[in-house]
Amino acid sequence: MRRQEKGQVKVKIGVEVIWRALAKDFKSVVPSSIPNLVKDVEMLEGDGGFGTVYLFNFGPGVPNMSYQKEKIVEFDESQHRIALQVIEGGRLDVGFTFHKATFQLTATGDSETMVDLKVDFETESQETNATGGMIKSVVAFTQALETFLLK
Repeated sequence: MRRQEKGQVKVKIGVEVIWRALAKDFKSVVPSSIPNLVKDVEMLEGDGGFGTVYLFNFGPGVPNMSYQKEKIVEFDESQHRIALQVIEGGRLDVGFTFHKATFQLTATGDSETMVDLKVDFETESQETNATGGMIKSVVAFTQALETFLLK
């Protein structure tokens, strides 16, 4: 059974700046903003838009996982919405059969953005304890991204 968790984070960064980080500079920004978790990101297919496939090589802060491939399955520049789905490795190797994170950005001022987050996921069994933790990791990434961009 698919489940969903939602969250929201207000960041002190303009919508265009955070959109550029998520949609254009993703490959370099992710390892720079969470270096203990992600060593590097390679673009395997695409140009950074819809259908792009990224390979994340994890660092020492990610136990039991060495890599994860994610594909951009939603990309709407006019709405500032992007969604990435795990297609190989990572969470799919530790009890998940589906995992997709969606970021929806909304300007709330010149230098503030509301980030609505949604994680859709499915586990191999109901016993897999995932509830509550999925959105926390996406919120933590968004906050780390904000900290990096403010420097």
